[in-house]
This record gives sequence, C-alpha cells and structure tokens, in this order.
Amino acid sequence: MSNALRIETQAQVARITLCRPEIRNAFNDEVIAELSEAFQSLGQRDDVRAVVLAAEGPAFCAGADLNWMRRMADYTREENLADAAKLAEMLRVMYECPKPTIAAVQGDVYAGGMGLVAACDLAVSVDSANYCLSEVKLGLIPATISPYVIRAMGARAAHRYFLTAERFNAAEAHRIGFVHEVVAADALDAKVDEMLKALTSASPNAVRACKRLVQDVAEQAISASLIEATVAGIADIRASDEGREGVQSFLQKRKPNWLLA
Repeated sequence: MSNALRIETQAQVARITLCRPEIRNAFNDEVIAELSEAFQSLGQRDDVRAVVLAAEGPAFCAGADLNWMRRMADYTREENLADAAKLAEMLRVMYECPKPTIAAVQGDVYAGGMGLVAACDLAVSVDSANYCLSEVKLGLIPATISPYVIRAMGARAAHRYFLTAERFNAAEAHRIGFVHEVVAADALDAKVDEMLKALTSASPNAVRACKRLVQDVAEQAISASLIEATVAGIADIRASDEGREGVQSFLQKRKPNWLLA
C-alpha cells in the first residue's frame, strides 16, 4: 500500500481516506488499483458493516493527477482502452460493494472525483465544497463516470453540467440530489456518524439486499419480470433468518439479535 490511502477499521466501520492533499487527492493508476482492492476486500469482511470514503486537505478529489494525464497524452487507443477499463472497474467495485458506503466530502470535487462520490450510496458535503464536471474544457467527456453521476444527479442536471462544465456549490449539489446532506465543516463527522448509526442498527442482510434492490429497480420499466423479481425479493428476505428475527423482535418489543452482538 502506498501513502495515497489510509484504511482504518473501528466499531464495524471501515474508513478509507485519500491522503495526498498536496495534489488535491488526484488519482492515478496506482491509486485506482488501491481503491479497487480496498473496496473489494472490505466488502467481504464480516467485521465491517459500512465503509466511509473521506479525504484530507482542501479538496476531496480533483480527478486525474497531472503526471498521469501527461503519460496518457501519448497513449494509443488500445492503451487508453486498457487504462479507462481500470477506472471503470474501480467505480463498479465501489458501486457494487456489498456494504453500504458513505462519501464524506470535506472539500472540492472535480471531474473523476465526481465519480467517486456518485459511486457511494450516501454523500454528505460541507457547505463550502464546490463541484465541477470539467472534462469538456479539456476536449474530453466524463464517459467512464457517467453511469454513476447520471444516476446520482439525474439526466436533466447532467445535460447542463456535463455540457457547460460550470462549477456549482454544495447547495446546488444538494438541490439536484447529487449529495444527500450539506453541513458546516465542523458538523461533517457528526452527520456521517448519524448515518452510520442508522446503517449499523439495521439488519446487515436487509441493508445489503436493499442496496441491490435499488440498483436492480432504478431506471427499469415496471414490467411483469421486474414485479416478479420484487415479489421474490420480499419472499426471500421474509423467509431468511434475519428477516424472521427482525419481525419477531418487533412483535415481541425487543431488540433484534444483530444489535446484541
């Protein structure tokens, strides 16, 4: 592991911190590989119930780092395909991490950094953070991050901010649904902890299944097959050990066993 990431686990919560503030936590191929590995491994750990992605310094993430961009400038199309595939795989691993994920945004988010926030399930932002999809200014497009960013902000907002590369503030990020909460800088940790408490007090199995449910149902036509899948989903969870325990504990007015562990 390089000095680009710090990973800490405490009280069933893993925290991945981007710690290259001197270059605004911009990422390169090495950081992409490390983030992929971190989310992959933490997602499989029984002692981890939630994952927080945080950063140090004035920026959360400024996208690709300049040295990496300089190297990419001379790549062939085949090399560019291989390179972009690694970024796409990292975003997929983050998005599909079986554990719920929270982006704790303490500073500015630009370009590829928008993909990191969008790939997390929840996002909390300080009120001073600015956001920007700056790719068109460089003659590029936010292609690899687009599946996640468009899901997070919606197509209508994406039409504007993909095309104009305008910078927008945290209040606007909240208005369009890109982040869930906006707080003062000194309240960021408390708000993240509040969300973590909600996540870790729920049934682990149900939280995992709900994450998949949103991913499976979002943007889908309400077809017979989708309805059939949702019927099977509730039947499966009701019949599961945690499903039975959750309902029984509710009816018996006691705490479920996952809170007693």
